[in-house]
Amino acid sequence: MVRIAGISLVGLCVTLSGAAAAQTSTDGRALTEAVCSSCHSTRLIERSSGYSRAHWEKLLAGMVDLSGAPEDRTVILDYLATHFSPSDNRAATTTPGPLKLNMETWMVPTLGQRPRDPVEAADGSIWWVGQWGDILGRIDPKTGAMQEYNLPPGAKPHSVEIGPDGSVWYTGNKNATLGRLDTISGEITEFPMPDPAARDPHTHVFNEAGILWFSLQQSNMIGRLDPKTGDIRLVTAPTPRSRPYGVKIAADGTVWVACNGSNCLLRVDPNTMDVTEIELPEKGTHVRRLDIDADGMIWWVNSGLGRLGRYDPATGAIREWPSPSGSKSHPYAIAVYKGAIWYNESGVRPDMLVRFDPVSETFQSWPIASDGVYAGILRHMRVSGDGEALLIHQTASNRIMRVTVAD
Repeated sequence: MVRIAGISLVGLCVTLSGAAAAQTSTDGRALTEAVCSSCHSTRLIERSSGYSRAHWEKLLAGMVDLSGAPEDRTVILDYLATHFSPSDNRAATTTPGPLKLNMETWMVPTLGQRPRDPVEAADGSIWWVGQWGDILGRIDPKTGAMQEYNLPPGAKPHSVEIGPDGSVWYTGNKNATLGRLDTISGEITEFPMPDPAARDPHTHVFNEAGILWFSLQQSNMIGRLDPKTGDIRLVTAPTPRSRPYGVKIAADGTVWVACNGSNCLLRVDPNTMDVTEIELPEKGTHVRRLDIDADGMIWWVNSGLGRLGRYDPATGAIREWPSPSGSKSHPYAIAVYKGAIWYNESGVRPDMLVRFDPVSETFQSWPIASDGVYAGILRHMRVSGDGEALLIHQTASNRIMRVTVAD
């Protein structure tokens, strides 16, 4: 029996035993499409840079349990290795430099869940969400022990944050909710959106007052929740289809939001919720995420044009630097870490972790490897509470990772 994200596929759209297996065992393409499309589009395979058979085997092992169907597993691996062998398609550019990194990796228990957005709690534990498995998970980095919590079916959690009281909050991206897990009782409380047009809570972050701010990408909205009262307020972004995405809070309490659908940044007044749009210079600019440095500079990834950008709120000055792998590198996640700007290039293979030194204006980059497999992608990164580690993930290979700079 095959299980993906903890769900048996027998009786659903794919059956890998009996008659169905007999029909597809000699047709590698049909069998591969049947298994893989149960969780994601087969275009992800077509757009990959290809792998050796050994690497396809490792990658597949992080997605689906085929131990009960060894013949089908062989057919799929033979097909993938033959038709999607390594190539220079979407090749990354590695930029050398002086720093060395340590990358610690954990494979999460439930396969195919697409783990993402790890964040550290006050006790040092690391939490993640398994978006395709309706899962909220916890890692004890000291022991490697992991625990998973089942969320309401159909929540499709997009991100996770730790509340001021230690509770764990997730965004219900597909059931229009914000959710809170009580880590002691295990009880989950849902906060539904008050407006049916607010369909997809996306990324969220707490401010110092304990108010939870969040984006709703496809709904083109920004919201705030007061956990004490449950009150939710929503505001629509000025430009249609600007698709609010990443969210960060500045030292003065101002809420900054990335526009994934337009060439803009959004500045939100935390008291009135008035939204001011900052237009970025070029059409084709799309901003997945942003972060704020100690000087109050807004750093952002220009995902559409393959650049790193900086906005000075005090002067309005904007600068951009081309990312090492070029205009199609699609920078995605970003974090200010140890005085530098770190982000990833998700449009190339390997998925590259990039460091930009704002003083020397130089880059260094590293391939993100998951047990030897260069598969993406990293969608959000955060810094640990002590500032010593960068928390990342690789959704395709089912892994959460912690990066530190080697001594």
